[in-house]
Amino acid sequence: MNGFWNFIWLIFWSFAFVAYLMVLFTILADLFRDEKLNGWWKAVWVIFLIFAPFLTALVYLIARGRGMAERNARDRRTVPEDTDYYTHPTPSATPAADIEQAKALLDKGVISQNEFDALKAKALGNRF
Repeated sequence: MNGFWNFIWLIFWSFAFVAYLMVLFTILADLFRDEKLNGWWKAVWVIFLIFAPFLTALVYLIARGRGMAERNARDRRTVPEDTDYYTHPTPSATPAADIEQAKALLDKGVISQNEFDALKAKALGNRF
């Protein structure tokens, strides 16, 4: 019976340690992501996280938790500008549908006339 409780304690402390590491890395990521905090304050937080980790993590979450949540929400809302997911038409079953999609992109100004001609040739050329 003693071995069973030792195993339960091992699981509990393993979970607590992994949870603490996740909090610690989240705090470090938030520190370096914060643009308003200057480098000296970041260094002070990191030093305190090294020498008094549990207390510093608790103080950081209490003092800066709201800003941490706002930065996380802001980062989730932003979409990278270099994604070309929105600018290329998805392939369809017929050449007419492909040309129609390309024409809609041309009318919106997303693609140029040369790009439209290339898409049209590709749609017609892949079918024969």
